[in-house]
This record gives sequence, structure tokens and C-alpha cells, in this order.
Amino acid sequence: MVIQVISAAPLTDDERAKIEKRFSVKHPGQKPVFSYSVDQSLLGGLLVIDGDDFYDASLKRQMTRLVSGEAQTERVQPTPAQQAQRQAVLDKLTEQMRIEPLRPDIGKLMRRLDERIDTFKPDYTGSHAGRVCYSGDGVIRIEGLKDAEYDELLDVEGVKAIAFNLEEDNVGAIVLDDEDKVQAGAIVHSTGRIVEVPVGEALLGRVVNPLGVPIDGLGEVHTDRVRPIEAAAPAIADRGKVNTPLQTGIMAIDAMIPIGRGQRELIIGDRQTGKSSIAIDTILNQKGKGVYCVYVAIGQKSSTVSGLVHTLGEYGALDYTVVVCSTARDSAPMQYIAPYAGCAIAEEFMYAGRDVLIVYDDLSKHAVAYRAMSLLLKRPPGREAYPGDIFYLHSRLLERAAKLSDALGGGSMTALPIVETLAGDISAYVPTNIISITDGQIYLESELFNAGIRPAVNVGLSVSRVGSSAQIKGMRKVSGKLRLDLSQYRELQVFTQFGSDLDAETKRMLDQGARATETLKQPLHASYAVEQQIILLYLINKELLGRVPTDRIGAFNKGFLEYLEVNGSELYGRICANGDVSMEDGIALEELVDAYYAYFFKK
Repeated sequence: MVIQVISAAPLTDDERAKIEKRFSVKHPGQKPVFSYSVDQSLLGGLLVIDGDDFYDASLKRQMTRLVSGEAQTERVQPTPAQQAQRQAVLDKLTEQMRIEPLRPDIGKLMRRLDERIDTFKPDYTGSHAGRVCYSGDGVIRIEGLKDAEYDELLDVEGVKAIAFNLEEDNVGAIVLDDEDKVQAGAIVHSTGRIVEVPVGEALLGRVVNPLGVPIDGLGEVHTDRVRPIEAAAPAIADRGKVNTPLQTGIMAIDAMIPIGRGQRELIIGDRQTGKSSIAIDTILNQKGKGVYCVYVAIGQKSSTVSGLVHTLGEYGALDYTVVVCSTARDSAPMQYIAPYAGCAIAEEFMYAGRDVLIVYDDLSKHAVAYRAMSLLLKRPPGREAYPGDIFYLHSRLLERAAKLSDALGGGSMTALPIVETLAGDISAYVPTNIISITDGQIYLESELFNAGIRPAVNVGLSVSRVGSSAQIKGMRKVSGKLRLDLSQYRELQVFTQFGSDLDAETKRMLDQGARATETLKQPLHASYAVEQQIILLYLINKELLGRVPTDRIGAFNKGFLEYLEVNGSELYGRICANGDVSMEDGIALEELVDAYYAYFFKK
């Protein structure tokens, strides 16, 4: 057995004798060998390494704890300005100490060490610690650190890391800060807590990285509240019914694939089919509805995120939105923790009784980042080289979205995870996993997108398991047979390619389906209020658009809504108030359509 003693200045024979006497008491019946060395970077004091036990009484350690805020009795993290100020003091003292290292006060150190040896309970002078034996590609391996727990936050001489692999002879960890600052031989301490992020309304309108550090150039985030990025999902008894609609403003979704507050609805499709656009339009539609939004960008290009933030600001949505950004140039560990950090920020609002919408864009890149870390840490690969716990990776994230019971405030978190498929293969490993976790999916098809049908929602493969319980009464009435009509229209389209001799009923269904398809087309960032959707779907159900050419359906619908607000303001107000079209209102609506026909065709 070798006990290493490292000091800032050479020790005298008397000092060595005292150290050897104290540590020999800890190992009765053994004759440990003592190894002495000098390391001026300790600045003062000494460091004793006895197996996995580190007795760090160095001045460097105490000053590092002061800078990081670890030495404070209250768990209040120092602000970036305080950290910078403390770091400046540390740098100045470090420069002075390198000129003439402080000799340790052996008497005081021995008394502290004696107390620790007798009780075997470490404090800041004695703790279980380890040393980095390998560092590269954002992962490190640590010898020792036998008290580390899975997902625990580690301190690698001021650099943050997360314990990821707990093996028999070492600990594998992922580095969250600059990995170039971590070198082999660095001392690692466990902290007894997990990664935390700042939360609260102070983050609204800000762009932060997964550690909660602002990256928008607008200064610090002033909040004293933090939440751990990992938390248990609400229990079954703590959940309420998902029966309140979260309106997306997109008619095809609100009518056929309704989303309720507290639901998890997957948006899935190939690259460049409008997945992110649906999520952004949903965020824009929450303006004035009392719903906070969190957008988590995982592995996106910086220019893409910048364009998103500009769009949110242009439409006034940034005031109620937090953007958590981990770009493509960030390390895999930062991309890995990004959705959990965003979820923690959203949970703060949910447990405060607020409704919140969170978008994960996208979980395909998140899975790839997790796979990269797992392979670097030599975890056994499984299907498509993903580790065996890839399902748990996303289930523990998405299960945190819920509608809380009234006893817990009635808040909700609605999750819209996004997954990218390759060549429309929704049976791939990650897509099937997430489909089984979520409460439905919105499938976007490349063929529809390229044909100009946008949003390119495939009605047959899209579903909401909450269904009509998340719709208001009027929407349920007008959207009941819409999905069936569109499905029949798509099937008839295929059959009519082989012949032109069609009966009258088939022609009517094809014509009706084409007009419904045109009605459901919607430009980017042009949302409809739910009352407007009900009115337009009523026109389709009653087949009131038969005289309008198919290519002019969009212009007719837009013009009619404007005409209705001016010439039928009382009727429009009644529909808005009731959320439904009564029989009398329907008759009045049909009369206004006839009146608008004459005006429309004169233009």
C-alpha cells in the first residue's frame, strides 16, 4: 500500500514523521509506504491520497471552493459577475503563491486529519475523490471515486462533469464544460447533487444554453431559483384529465388530430417536410392564451436557431417563450442534457399552476448524441448501435409532461417532440420507441409536401389518442366526418388513375375531397382562431363551396372571413361566444355565403 503525500513546499523530517504516525493508525497491522512529492500548484498546504480517500488541505482547493460557491452554507449559486470577481482574486493570489509557496501549518492540519481518521467521516479536508486517468472526446475515466452515484455532478478542478458509467475499477463521466481544461491526473470530487439550471419567469424572452447560461448577449439572468434537470414524473394519482384543448391554429391538426393540454404528441416526418414549422406556428398561436412556451433546439445550426428567435420576436412570441439552445457545434454531452434542462424550466411553470408547451427539436439528434457518448464509454451497442437503455432515455423525459390534478394547482406541460425519419421509415428504432411513449403522432409526408399540400399531414398515419375530448363542442360537430372523407378521397384518387368512367357519386366525393384539401392548406405563420376554423369547416360539411373553382378556395375562404366580420359581426360574435354554430346561426351563415358569392365573382 502506497500513501501519496503532495505538498506545496518540501516537508521536514519531523513533519513527515507526524504524517506517517497519523496514517499508520488508520491501517493497523499494515506497513504503508509513503511517497512524497512537491507540487507548487497547490499554492499552500498539502494533499494526502490514501487509496480512494483524498485529504485535500491545500490552499488551491479552498480558493477553488470559494470561487465556485461550494463553500457557502446556503445553496445559492454565485452570479457570473461574482464568479468573475472571485476568479480574478484567485488568479492574483495564485501568481503570488507561485513565487513563494506557503508552508503548511502541520499542527493544524494534523488535528484536522486526526479527527477525520478517527471518525472516518470526510468533510472539506477529507473526502472520497479520484484522479482522471483518461480524457478525450468529451468523456473522462476516473480512478477511485468509489462513492459516486449515477448522474451525479462531479467537480474536476472547477470543470463540471456527470457520472455516467459506474464500473468496478473506474468511473466514466461526460464533461459539460470545455473538455480541453481537463487533463489526466486532475483530481475529481463528487458533489452529492445533480446538474441544476436556473428557472423562473426571468428566463422568458431569453436564449440560454443547457446549463442556463445566457447566450443572447442580453446580460445575466436574475433569478435565485434552480431546479435539477432530472426529476421523477408525476405519479398517476397526481395527474388530472387531459380535456382542455391546446389550439395550434393549424386547421388540419385542430380538426383531425386535436392536442390537449398535458398531452405528448409526436411530430414525425422526413427532412424538410415542415416539422419545425408546425411547432413554431403552435408557439405563435399561444399569444394571449396564458401558455408559456419552451423551445429546445438540439444539434441545430446556429443560423437556424437565430432565424427562429427572430421569428418569435417578430410575432411577439418571445415574451412568453424560453429558448434552450445546444447547437451542432456543442459537444455531445451538452446536446444530451439540453431536453432535460428545458423540461426542468417548464416544470417550474407547471408546478406553479401554469400551462406550458415544450418543443423538443429534435429527439433524433438527441439519440445520436447519447449513442456517441455511450460508444465512447464502451457501453455494449445494440440495434443500430444504440445502447440498451435508449428507450428509457426518452421515456423518463416525456413522462414528465402531464396535466396535474387540481390539488397540485392544475398546471400542465404539453410536449411536442420532433423526430426525423429517413425515407419515410417510421418503423426505425428511435421512431418506434417514441411512438410507443407518446399519446399520438402527426406524420408529415414528403409526397404531400412536394405536391404543395402544406401542412403535409398524412391523415391515415396520424392519430391523437386523446381525440375529441380535447375539442370544444363546435369543433367536434364540424370535424367528425372530415378524416373519413379525406381518407376516402385519397383512396379514390389512386383508383381514378386507371380509368375515367366515373359515376356521379364518385365524382361528387372527389370534388368534395379536393375542396376540403384546399381548405386545409395553410400558409406559414398564418394561424386560424378556433371560431374561424369552425366556420370554414361548416362550409365544407354543408358543401357550400361547390360553385367556387378549386384553385380559388383559399382566396374565397380568406375573403369570406373578412366579409363576415364586417357584414355579419353579430353572427360572428355569437359563434365566438358559444364556440358552436346553432341551427339559426347556420341558416344565417348560408345566407351570408350566398351574398358573398355575388361579391366574390364580381371582383
